[in-house]
Amino acid sequence: MCGFLGVLLNKGAKFSEEHVKAIREANNLLKHRGPDDEGYYHDSHIALTFRRLSIIDMEGGHQPFNFGDNRYRMVFNGEIYNYMQIKEQLMEKGYTFHTNSDTEVAANLFLDKGTEVFSLLRGMFAIAIWDVQERKLYGGRDRFGIKPFYYVENENEMMFASEKKSMSSLNQMESLNLVAIQHYMSFQYVPEPLTMTETVKKLPAGHYFIKEWGTPLKSKPYFHARLNAEHGNETQIVRRVREVMLDSVQMHLQSDVPVGSFLSGGIDSTLIVGMAKQFHPTIKTFSVGFEELGWSEIDAAKRSADELGVENISYVISAEEFVQNLPKIMWHMDDPLADPACVPLYFVAREASKHVSVVLSGEGADELFGGYNIYREPQSLKYFNHMPKWLLQAINRIAAVLPEGMKGKSFLERGTTPLSARYIGNAKIFEEEQKMKLLKNYSHTHTYQSLTKDIYSRVKNSDPVEKMQYIDMHTWLPGDILLKADKMTMAHSLELRVPFLDKEVFEVASKIPVAYKIANGTTKSILRKAANGFVPAHVQNKKKLGFPVPIKNWLRGSLYSWARELILTSETDYILEKSVILDLLDRHAAGKRDYSRKIWNVLMFMLWHQIYVEKVYVFGETVDNDNGINSNSAI
Repeated sequence: MCGFLGVLLNKGAKFSEEHVKAIREANNLLKHRGPDDEGYYHDSHIALTFRRLSIIDMEGGHQPFNFGDNRYRMVFNGEIYNYMQIKEQLMEKGYTFHTNSDTEVAANLFLDKGTEVFSLLRGMFAIAIWDVQERKLYGGRDRFGIKPFYYVENENEMMFASEKKSMSSLNQMESLNLVAIQHYMSFQYVPEPLTMTETVKKLPAGHYFIKEWGTPLKSKPYFHARLNAEHGNETQIVRRVREVMLDSVQMHLQSDVPVGSFLSGGIDSTLIVGMAKQFHPTIKTFSVGFEELGWSEIDAAKRSADELGVENISYVISAEEFVQNLPKIMWHMDDPLADPACVPLYFVAREASKHVSVVLSGEGADELFGGYNIYREPQSLKYFNHMPKWLLQAINRIAAVLPEGMKGKSFLERGTTPLSARYIGNAKIFEEEQKMKLLKNYSHTHTYQSLTKDIYSRVKNSDPVEKMQYIDMHTWLPGDILLKADKMTMAHSLELRVPFLDKEVFEVASKIPVAYKIANGTTKSILRKAANGFVPAHVQNKKKLGFPVPIKNWLRGSLYSWARELILTSETDYILEKSVILDLLDRHAAGKRDYSRKIWNVLMFMLWHQIYVEKVYVFGETVDNDNGINSNSAI
């Protein structure tokens, strides 16, 4: 597991000694991604820097990796789980190997297959390959976007990196992307390929690119996650799910260092642990919770661990340390993320890193197997499907004038609004009319529907639940779930692996009919049946909770003053109408309604703005203070 930074100059540009030195120093900002090793390469056209976390055969995987008789240099962040099978196939073709690393396997597969390499790899990866001879740069990102790939192109150069901050340190790119801000306020994250910086983009999941020296980058998809349900016997499907998950978990356990697993009270992580125990009986598990009554799954996780016969290590987070660590957390995120679950994830990763170097986790199960509670919404709204259009429109107009918070208002609005107009993913924070009041630069051109319109067009004839899954797989999963999973674990030099988001698992999951996912009054019905025998009975039909975080209570109590102070001192007046969010905070504190997610959304943007624009907090290799507060050091 690693981090990389590269700079490719355009025609006519040259590296100076100062430029090369600055690139090497910027690599230090990625040290948390790879504390065990570093590497550098540069010629007259490109500079590549690399940080490595040693998981398998560190000596054989030193990067930038030189291959093809000195023709190519490669930087590779990730893990390839089928590398031994690929290696055997390549050896039969006459390829020779000098290391035991998956890096060399990926390199030789590129020599054999070219850009087809990306579709053949089973794993998580962000890869960049420089062809010294033809002065051509290749790059690719894994199917689901597990590993990040940022890049920026301008008239002088192309920069690409595992984290945006390393590029920003070379070129102070502070031009805010107003479209990204507008979308962030609804999605609670910046949807890919956008970032909060106007010039920086993310390579989309399942894409590769080719950039010839002096010409613009050209990217193409090699994989597109699409659900293709097939009729089948439920018993046979359960067996296939169980078999492919066991195979995936075993593959994801490959490591020369200690491997553990996150464990919550839910079925996803518990199934991972139950299966992992078959191959690794002494696996350690890790859980976190909060002091507040009813806001912790530690007891449920410990009960599961006891019944599975594995060790569980837990940590209780206080409100004080929650807030104290927020600036560092947001620095690691690169762009603002208002998902409160990223904070407990940061703490559980911290605790796990004290014991292991690799953890398994359950990300992706909900998107692939239909696990979110909102996926049951089409069933609850099915009666509206039989109403004439004129009646739906009339009910919608009535619902619009009902008082905010009135019981039944939301139900009527959702039932009379097409799915494509209302559903943008597992979380929706601000509606468009609310953003008009909040944002001083609001644009009617960039509504959230403008972003999801093309995605819906690809599944216009699909089942409503499959449409929701499809939206989540292409927005929420890479933009929120996998973003925080990567950033929060890498913050502690911990490699996270996600067995559900596996090439072979997806092949099976994509063919499961909706009736086998949303059934028996629950979600992930088919996965729950496949988990039988691997998880304790109390977990089998437990309702999904996610990572519960008590921000609703805290913003009415211990965090109210902190939140108000942040709003007042934040230098975001040129973007936000602060009176709108102050009003929401006061109404929330008075207990009139729960506005906690909206308030948190804005607070996290303001905190991000303080770090990356106002420079109130400064982090990096030069900063010793964990919180970086009021530091005069430069990044």
